Amino acid sequence: MFIDIDHIQLAAPKNSEAAYRHFFHDILVMPEIEKPDNLKKRGGVWFKCGQHEVHIGIQEPFTPATKAHPAFIVKDLAMLKETLHAHNIETIEDEPLENAIRFYVNDPCGNRLEFLERI
Repeated sequence: MFIDIDHIQLAAPKNSEAAYRHFFHDILVMPEIEKPDNLKKRGGVWFKCGQHEVHIGIQEPFTPATKAHPAFIVKDLAMLKETLHAHNIETIEDEPLENAIRFYVNDPCGNRLEFLERI
């Protein structure tokens, strides 16, 4: 019945679009994709991640997700870590999973994100 996941959505506070563009597009190099015209009035910003999308949706009042999180599979976790550190973004280590190494970061508004590489 289920085929795949189309997108994930992260909540963010009003007027945070520039911070998310910097983080997801400039640092993580995910292309920004245009929101449908009928949804633009809600604010937020969308990005392409492989075959999926990451939607940043505006929510007031906003509370960051500090436990629930998406996990992004990457090709070179060490290089990503260097890139994040070069932008003064702290990485949070965790135990490796079977056949994977990983770490967490907090996005610009405090949402937890996991990055992992299959080994």
